[in-house]
Amino acid sequence: MANILVIGGGPAGLTAAIFASRNNHQVTIIERNSSCGKKLLLTGNGKCNFWNEEESISHFHSNTSDVLEKIITKENLEQTKKFLQKIGLIPYIKNGYYYPFSNQSFTVKQALLIECQKRNITIRTGEKVENIKKQENKFYVTTDTLDYVFDKIILATGSKAYPKTGSDGSGYILANSLGHTITNVTPSLVQLLLDFPDLKKWSGIRTQARVSLLDKDQKIAEQTGELQLTDYGASGICIFNLSRYVNRSDSKDLTLEINFLPFVETDTLTFLEKQNELVENRSIGELLECIIHYKLVEILLNLGKMSYNSKWPELKPQEKKKMVEILTEMQIKITGTKGFEHSQVCAGGIPLSEINPITLESTIVKNLFIAGELLDIDGDCGGYNLMTSFLTGALAGKGASEEVD
Repeated sequence: MANILVIGGGPAGLTAAIFASRNNHQVTIIERNSSCGKKLLLTGNGKCNFWNEEESISHFHSNTSDVLEKIITKENLEQTKKFLQKIGLIPYIKNGYYYPFSNQSFTVKQALLIECQKRNITIRTGEKVENIKKQENKFYVTTDTLDYVFDKIILATGSKAYPKTGSDGSGYILANSLGHTITNVTPSLVQLLLDFPDLKKWSGIRTQARVSLLDKDQKIAEQTGELQLTDYGASGICIFNLSRYVNRSDSKDLTLEINFLPFVETDTLTFLEKQNELVENRSIGELLECIIHYKLVEILLNLGKMSYNSKWPELKPQEKKKMVEILTEMQIKITGTKGFEHSQVCAGGIPLSEINPITLESTIVKNLFIAGELLDIDGDCGGYNLMTSFLTGALAGKGASEEVD
């Protein structure tokens, strides 16, 4: 029987503890917050989108894609989903997004904690691990309260994202002190800051759009979905999914290209010509107000230096071309993101090349296992980061449980 410590009581840590407790191992969780799952409660605006029907590996990202493919496998995803079912979670599925049927993140947290309680897992909250030393086959752990000795450790402290929930990056320091390297850690799933004169005018607008990240003329990434326009720039799931590339780029020439007519599959100029023929006796302003948000119409017409009352047939060919470009290829300079304080997760972290992809045991320190956001894995919006937390927690816990000396 091994004495196993899990550092961090988030979804990855709680899952790891449950799996590590199998084979009658003694498991302790040390969580720096006053309770476990603090960040989990905020997930999905308190509704907790914990899984996604679309399980393609394309929704997961890492600097070491070949190792990532050995972790995010169909088998591992299926086993993790079965685990969530076995602890009592019943999903409500909306557009492929899985939520607890209660529509409350508390349900997910409680399901994990009840399982921990059933397995006699010790949970120590309000305690922070400050130092770890390994001597021979033992880990000597110092917290701000006590000293401990453990046979194995699972690091699951979380990243630097949203530090108000206790994610201060201390896990990186602990991992580094044990010999691990840390790749460039940047905010991901975060809002973009834009340089645009009409930010206050468009603040509060929500609209469907296709957004692309451009480095000069090269398209880096593209997303379609609800775009939320704000007084600092832009937000929304489609923006969050672009943000990882913004923060991981060294370029100073990044721009956001917006297509406000993503549903148009044919030539946009032809679409507007036909729309004008279909809807009789409308000004260009009235025509556009039937398609896009009325506040946007004024902003876009001003950009094109066109009158609201002008009729489409009255516009010159170059004016029509300009209007099409503004509607479908509007480009705005990106000045940055809202940073770690507002990001949901981080990109970068402990390289996957430094862990065993089957057990998530460190290849540098024997009997050290790593799970969750500390790893160089980040996912798109839509439950993918919680999927990663549960999956890596399960692998690390199972690895710690079965890899017995």
